Amino acid sequence: MAPLILEKNLPDLHGKVVIVTGGNTGIGYATIQILARRGAKVYMAARNESRAKEAIYKMQSDSKGLGEGSVEWLELDLSDPRSAARAAQTFLGKERRLDMLINNAAVSSGPFKLTPDGLLDIMVTNYLSHVILINGLLPLLKQTAAEPNSDVRIVALTSAAHTMVNPETFATKESLNRQYGDSMKGYLTTYGNTKLAIILHIKALQKRLSHTSITCVSVHPGAITTAGGQKFVRSLPLVGWGVAKVLMPMVFGSWEEGALTVLYAAVAGPRDGLRGEYVTPKGIEKPSKEARDERLSEEVYETTERVVRELGL
Repeated sequence: MAPLILEKNLPDLHGKVVIVTGGNTGIGYATIQILARRGAKVYMAARNESRAKEAIYKMQSDSKGLGEGSVEWLELDLSDPRSAARAAQTFLGKERRLDMLINNAAVSSGPFKLTPDGLLDIMVTNYLSHVILINGLLPLLKQTAAEPNSDVRIVALTSAAHTMVNPETFATKESLNRQYGDSMKGYLTTYGNTKLAIILHIKALQKRLSHTSITCVSVHPGAITTAGGQKFVRSLPLVGWGVAKVLMPMVFGSWEEGALTVLYAAVAGPRDGLRGEYVTPKGIEKPSKEARDERLSEEVYETTERVVRELGL
């Protein structure tokens, strides 16, 4: 399938400031690399400084390099909600604008456990800490959006795995902590629950930002060969290693293909036409029935805000 946008057709991004969570490998790596080549100043928000700086050096040493853009490390440990709050404050002390926030990082392989805060670890990493990061950066995002000719976007990566989940409610903390068992399907469904929460939150957030020009989009980048995906597949009994080594490269797309879908949502697609939408490699599509449920959208937003308040963040 042809990508939604080619790198050469992306707009010039000189003067733009971007945060991408994750990025030392996979789709985030390619996203950062392409953004910098188009002239953007990009912050790689990641936990491990040495791995982040190693990835940045690798980008710089690539045959295409980073063009006229730049990449800096921003400390962010998504397994800790307090780290997300600190990362937002650190960034606010560095920059006076933020044009794009791309919430890319995620984990998928189990087993999962509750954190000391009584929250499911995968939900914290994939969803809750990203919400806290958004909340901390919203004042600057709004400030940037108010400037002439601005195009501010919040892009959250999700997954087709969200279609595996059919929750009755997101009105309780327990609904965010729900696990679907220790089998391969159970782990994937629990992962899908985090990705459903992301889509629902983006819809609710867009509604609350309707008075601004900020565009909120959720993106399923397609079936892409990533380190996280390979780790999950390798964990499968009996066939995991063979599937990861032989079949995944044949069936799944490249990091760059995934990144171009993300960048369509982040910089290239029609701003007004993307508000609150769900983007896949085919363009704007409808997510699952549950992901379009207004009640669930409001419930996940309100429950999340309540949990954030309980954390004192």
